[in-house]
Amino acid sequence: MRHVRRSVMLLVILAIVLGGEALLAGLTYGYVTPGPDTWYRKDVEGFEYAASLVGAQVVVLNSDYDTEKEITNINTLINMGVDGMCVFSFNPNGAFIAAREAARAGIPLVVTDNVGQVLQSDDDIVACIDFDWEGMGVNIANYIAENYPGENIACIMGLFEHVPVQMFRNTFEPKVKELGKNEIVAIRDGQYTPTVAVDQAQDLIESGYEFSNLFIFNEEMAAAVVRMLKTRGLLNNPIRVITTNGAPYGIELIKEGSIDYSISTSPGWEGFVSFLALHAYTQGVITDLNQQILLPNTPITPETIDDKTKVVPWDIDPVWIDLTREYFPQYNSLY
Repeated sequence: MRHVRRSVMLLVILAIVLGGEALLAGLTYGYVTPGPDTWYRKDVEGFEYAASLVGAQVVVLNSDYDTEKEITNINTLINMGVDGMCVFSFNPNGAFIAAREAARAGIPLVVTDNVGQVLQSDDDIVACIDFDWEGMGVNIANYIAENYPGENIACIMGLFEHVPVQMFRNTFEPKVKELGKNEIVAIRDGQYTPTVAVDQAQDLIESGYEFSNLFIFNEEMAAAVVRMLKTRGLLNNPIRVITTNGAPYGIELIKEGSIDYSISTSPGWEGFVSFLALHAYTQGVITDLNQQILLPNTPITPETIDDKTKVVPWDIDPVWIDLTREYFPQYNSLY
């Protein structure tokens, strides 16, 4: 993998110097990733894995949560003349900018984790690839209401400006209010950063908020908060942690009882499907534009926790091929 990335970086440098004429023979796809968070890295790995199955090259550019750098990365891939692009933007405007610029250049584009918002653009894209974040908000609200009625909730989200976070909140908060069994006492921005999440959790505790349910938007942040709660003797007494994602470390924490509940969403499989949607279009297998493709997400229960078809691995796994054949048979001819 290291040698592949070194070759890709040389390709990027040559393409910039030669104005996009240095692309290797065969297909080369571009991927703009928003930052170094584990979720984003696994999405990239899934995209690259799918590309390797069809012998395509992938150029990955990291925006490091910088809006100007994201725009530069989008334009760099366009100037290289890639055969197609995937953009995973951490802010709503990034996807719209990518759609506009890719359309102008005639480069097929898929957008990941935008919850379909970019489909409102005047510019066509190939597809939006997402999980059902709104459904997830309802699921978490229902779980807490059914299992812990009368107990308050505090929340540590990812970036407030990230569209999936906004969509989750759009259903979670109203559903909690509708059910009327719990109260949300505080919502904080964890910035998808474990140290920030820990600081936010400590501040919630020290500020005197009364809550026993702590919802944390992803398991990377949740794992760090769990460690802090353990050292303070507060984990599950009185604070239980509820989260999402089904990451490998999250699964272990669920098994040991440190995380009370989570939902399986594999970024690796998401990246895998993102590539196939893009490749299917460039190869003329699918000609539809502006598709919205939703991957299933499933609650992690004692019955499903060891079933890879229900709790989908984050790390590269052939089960992604089997799942894709089951849920997205339109791509079966590609590999």
